[in-house]
Amino acid sequence: MSSIRQEGKDKIIFVTKEDHETPSSAEFVEEDPNDPYEEQGLILPSGEINWNCPCLGGMASGPCGTEFKEAFSCFHYSKEEVKGSDCLEQFRTMQECLQRYPELYPKEDDAPSSQTSEESASEEPSGANAAAGFEKDSDPTRPNSESSPES
Repeated sequence: MSSIRQEGKDKIIFVTKEDHETPSSAEFVEEDPNDPYEEQGLILPSGEINWNCPCLGGMASGPCGTEFKEAFSCFHYSKEEVKGSDCLEQFRTMQECLQRYPELYPKEDDAPSSQTSEESASEEPSGANAAAGFEKDSDPTRPNSESSPES
């Protein structure tokens, strides 16, 4: 027989092997489409944009949130043959805002990439030492510090 224990906000249920052998009697509750806390995806059932969707990565609430919302709304509701071609000004305004906050919105080229560092580490021979790696990256026009009379 299973046992249930409440610890603060958590409910802990211990089940036995016998509990797992019988079919579940759980009933699913119909989701409320009007629940503001329920994940709905990018587009709500009403056709409106869900600005709380985690898929937007917080763009709608950052310092450029207003500009992002205007550009994204224009694109979403665009009726042009090339969708969004009528939204260039809104996207330009958003881009200018993003450039004012490079620490929050780094360019893709500026963003640190773990894949790049992993690739470069895997390209190194396993027996390579730090000095060999340094010499490979050093400027060939500079004298070697080991043979320099100053050291």
